This record gives sequence, C-alpha cells and structure tokens, in this order.
Amino acid sequence: MAYHAARLGRDVAYFDCDVEEPNGHIFLRPEIATTVPIEKLTPKVDSRLCSHCGLCSKMCRYGALACLPKQTLVYPELCHACGGCELVCPMDAIEEQPRPIGQIRVGCAGAVRFVDGTLNVGESMSPPAIRAVKDLAEDADFAFIDAPPGTSCPAVEAIRGCDLVLLVTEPTPFGLHDLKLAIEMVRALQLPVGVVVNRAGIAGDEVYRYCTSHRVSIVGEISDDRKVAEAYSRGRMIAEEVPAFARRIHSLLQRIERGGIR
Repeated sequence: MAYHAARLGRDVAYFDCDVEEPNGHIFLRPEIATTVPIEKLTPKVDSRLCSHCGLCSKMCRYGALACLPKQTLVYPELCHACGGCELVCPMDAIEEQPRPIGQIRVGCAGAVRFVDGTLNVGESMSPPAIRAVKDLAEDADFAFIDAPPGTSCPAVEAIRGCDLVLLVTEPTPFGLHDLKLAIEMVRALQLPVGVVVNRAGIAGDEVYRYCTSHRVSIVGEISDDRKVAEAYSRGRMIAEEVPAFARRIHSLLQRIERGGIR
C-alpha cells in the first residue's frame, strides 16, 4: 500500500513497528541514511545510599526490583521505565540511566520515507522500541504503521492513536479465532477498523459472516494466487508483479481517502 500510494504521487511514510521481526525493508529495499540507538531509562541503585527499605520493590508491579536485607537488585529487562521507583525512594538512592535496547534505521525507498526499529536480541519488551519508532512519525498524506501480529502490548502500542486499523486475516478457523480477538482489541481502543482477507477463497465463508454480523467492513481481498506467493517469496512488491492486485490496492486507497471505512 505504501509503495502504490507513492507511485500515485502521494506523500508517504512507512514505519515498521514489528521491532522483533521487521521485514518491510526486504520489499521496499530502502537506502538507509541514519541509524540511531533506541534507549530505555532503567534504575540504578547507589548501594552507599540505599537503606533497603523495600519501597521501590513494593511499588514496582513488574518485579524489576528485588529488595534483600543487604542488597537491592535490579532486573532491567523487566523494567517498564515508569520512573516510580526513583520517586518513592526516601534516600534518593535510585537514578534512572539510559540503556540501549535496539536501533532505528531511517531512510528512503524511492518516494517512500522509511523508518524501522529492531529490538536487541534478548530484550523482552518491545513497546518502548515501538514508541521510539512512532516518535519519528511526520505529517504525510499516508503514514503506514506496520504493526506486530497478535493482541498483546506490542500490537496495542503500535495501533494506539491511529486513524484507521486494517486487520489482515485468512478464511480459516485459526484466522477467524485471531480476528475475533483483534476486533475486540481495536474496538476497546475505539478505533475505526476494516478487514482484508488474505488467501481469499481457500475455505468457507465464516469470516465473512462474522464480519457482517458484527458490522465490520471487509475492504479488500488478496487472492490465493500462485503469482502473489511467488512475488512474496522473492521479496518483490505484489503491486508491481500482479496488476490485478495493484488495482485492488488502488481502490482501497481511494476508499480510505474518501473516509469510506469507519
């Protein structure tokens, strides 16, 4: 969609927020101009000042601090960088310090402004990295946020504040199960939503019936076409390789511009 919108002359920005496994660069093949670190503030305890009162560990809901009789331990991988431990410490023994958790790449793929983030191996929390990618968002006719799959914190962080969410599903029992969860998530966030059916035609119509009964618009389909699969497997743009697909994307973009998805 980002590629096709740029070909139509729109001002386009693409943000790959699937920071645990970004793959947008495989297809857009951007020229990277800048790489910057992603940092998260995590507490550091000054053992000379710490009285081991335990207030910091009681405050932390995520178990990032453990207060022992003679030592206060910090588990930075569990920290959500809320700053609460520093605020409650009566001895001013805690200071937040930046810790690298990944990197952001910024560049251009033709007319598409490109940003992606990659979480360092071993890091367990991706929302801080996703926020860092979204912080680089600029005004554009179309700003596409490529969200991670699922309905957990990373997906919620990626779609938070969006004008429209497009959910991609498959017409299978497994696809329908995940689609139901995703629609509940999007509606809890009170965001407009539309559904794109991938591999359309491989199974029954349960996905279609569910969307109709829950007043969710199916705004597009991706055919179960060998040409689509071959283009994807080679890292090629489907809108470039399969003209029929490009026409469908064009119709979808026009519908989004008209505000036809709510």
